This record gives sequence, C-alpha cells and structure tokens, in this order.
Amino acid sequence: MNILFVGDIVGRPGRQALAQHLNRLVDSHLIDLVVANGENAAGGFGLTADVVRELRDLGVDAITSGNHIWDKKEALEQVLTDQRVLRPGNYPEGVAGRGAGIFTTPAGHRVGILNLEGRVFMANLECPFRTADRLVEDLRRETSVILVDFHAEATSEKIALAHYLAGRVSAVLGTHTHVQTADERLLAGGTAFITDVGMTGSRDSVIGIRKEIAIEKFLKQVPMRFEIAKKDCMLNAVLLDIDEGSGQARRIERIQALA
Repeated sequence: MNILFVGDIVGRPGRQALAQHLNRLVDSHLIDLVVANGENAAGGFGLTADVVRELRDLGVDAITSGNHIWDKKEALEQVLTDQRVLRPGNYPEGVAGRGAGIFTTPAGHRVGILNLEGRVFMANLECPFRTADRLVEDLRRETSVILVDFHAEATSEKIALAHYLAGRVSAVLGTHTHVQTADERLLAGGTAFITDVGMTGSRDSVIGIRKEIAIEKFLKQVPMRFEIAKKDCMLNAVLLDIDEGSGQARRIERIQALA
C-alpha cells in the first residue's frame, strides 16, 4: 500500500502547489491514500468548509491539523463535523471533533489515522504519549495500518514519541515546524519516522509568512499582522510503502516538488 502524506498546506499558494503536483504524484507512485495537514490551508491560519471541499476535490482523502485548527471560529463547527477532518486527539474531553479515524482506500484497505499535538513550547494539553496508548489500541482493533501525525514544536518530543510507538504503528510523521527534515528512517518493528514532513507553500518566505514581515517582527519585537507569501511555491511530502497485512512500513521517502 502506498500512502502520500503532504506537509502543512499554507494558504492559497499551498493549495495551488497541491493542485499543480498531486495528480502527477498519485499517478507516478500509484498512491492508494492521500493525507494532508490542512490546519493552515485557509488564509494561512485555520480551515474552512470551502477549503475542506477544495482539498477533497483535489484528491485529499484525510485532513489532519494542529493548534491552528481553531483559528477560523466562524467555520469551526462545520469543519469539525466533517468526517475527513481530524483535530489533535489529546484535547480535553468534550472538545468538538475527533482525534482519530478509519479511512478506506479504493481497494478496500482500512487505514487508521491518529492526530496528536505536542506539549513542549505549546499548550498544556493531555499527555500525547498516554493518549496514543489509548487511541492506538482502539485503532488496532480495526486495522494494522496506523499513521500518526504528531503536530509538535520540539524535535526531541517527536523523536521520543516515535520510539515510544515503534512497532505499534506504521508511521509517526512530524508536522508544525514547516521545515522538511532529512532524518527519515525505519524504526524497530517497521515504524516509519520523520521529524517534520515540511510545508506546502512559498519557499521565498519564513515558514510561509512574507519574509519582510517576519524579519521586522524579529527586529522590533512588536505585534505584526502576518501575510502569506506567494512566490516560489513547493510541495513537501513523504511517500510511505506499507504492508497492509502486518502494518509494517517497508519504505519512507521524502518528496519535494517545486513549481
């Protein structure tokens, strides 16, 4: 089974890069399921129902997210009731949406996807490690193929969770920092890992934001209105080859497609 996981889509430029490259990647790599982190896909901050439909029409089967999923409050209820969309599963009980789900490929194979958010340099949420214990066990009752999107700031936290889940899930894929790392590997028990999948958006930017604004923010240390950069777009993703019987990953490959 071939799964394509697309790194954080940032605004319209990211969606345009996805539109430019996705069909070619699906065809050339015989992709069975497309997953994308979409928490920044609507204007760079949050997600709307219209953008969810756009991503679906482009060929995205499942949308993960992170801390910015809450930014478009006027669209939140409609977004989080969409079965294609996941929010981090370690938010407190009673929060809208779901943190894990089962998605089915055209060939009928079931893929479990779990979304988690880190706590280091981020919000003080429930423990992602203990949440993973519970939700991975639930998913494994239905499938052996399980992907984890760990939306976290600290590389140490991402690496620790990957080793913690090694042999229990097919892949642990880091998102949030928007810079693709070069440490993709297979861990014990056939768990694929990369610290960060990267970003789908403007390379001529500071993690998707216009570089002039980001630089001024660092220089002046005052609140700034961020604007999404539009030039020199790219798509960052990873390609996973997973044995649908055992759930073990056979290969993980970084992808960077330039406009």
